[in-house]
Amino acid sequence: MAAPALRNLEELAGLIRAFASERDWDQFHTPKNLAMGVAIEAAELMEEFHWLTPEQSAQLPPEQLQAVRHEMADVFVYLVLLADKLGVDLMAAAAEKIAINAGKYPADTVRGKATKYDKY
Repeated sequence: MAAPALRNLEELAGLIRAFASERDWDQFHTPKNLAMGVAIEAAELMEEFHWLTPEQSAQLPPEQLQAVRHEMADVFVYLVLLADKLGVDLMAAAAEKIAINAGKYPADTVRGKATKYDKY
């Protein structure tokens, strides 16, 4: 089956809702379970990079890149579903968080540093 072309997060959320509804899975999609799903899938994504050197992680062979791509999609799907369940606009939340981080991490103070905001 070909993947549908999606234009925005709302269309993706609708596709995910329909997929879950067809399988009667909505009953299991509580915020708690979805948040756990995000973490579990993120761990599976991290597993793809476990033991790789920084250089290897930046140049994955095609089959490993495909596996990484699918794990990224799993994390994203769970996150979009969680946002949908809680009525969170992910785009607005991301923009808000970037603005908050800009205040915590002024570019002229932290440029080139990987230090947490309360440690510089």
